[in-house]
Amino acid sequence: MEKKLKVAALRNGTVIDHIPSDKLFKVVSILHLDVTLNQITLANNLDSAKIGSKGLIKISERALEVDETNKIALIAPNAKINIIREYEVVEKRPLVLPEEIIEIVQCCNPNCITNHQPVTTRFHVINNENEILLKCHFCEREVRQEEVKIK
Repeated sequence: MEKKLKVAALRNGTVIDHIPSDKLFKVVSILHLDVTLNQITLANNLDSAKIGSKGLIKISERALEVDETNKIALIAPNAKINIIREYEVVEKRPLVLPEEIIEIVQCCNPNCITNHQPVTTRFHVINNENEILLKCHFCEREVRQEEVKIK
């Protein structure tokens, strides 16, 4: 059986692979790719032996910063980040959840000041043994990672 690429090769830029299909557009949102001037390629519902169905993002001529890629860890912790130069992978970047999440998460507490005033949200990451919690800097409400609401 002949194997074919479903998405064209990238000369220079960033490839984000193994994104769960239902999280693809959240990744697009947190990286603000909907307003980028770079050429982007999105592929969704591709077959994946590991996760069944996956999404893929290719961003031409842009190497994402470490803090940008680490935001992806919040919603797609098993995604793979590859930095490409002249069609070659020059860096395989591990995802690390940052200690603080700024701006991309909405507080679930309806009384929190961030839901009533023009205040940038800020959450502290709490790593418990069996789960990850985010704690709002302002109202101190805690939310489990899987319950996080992306703005």
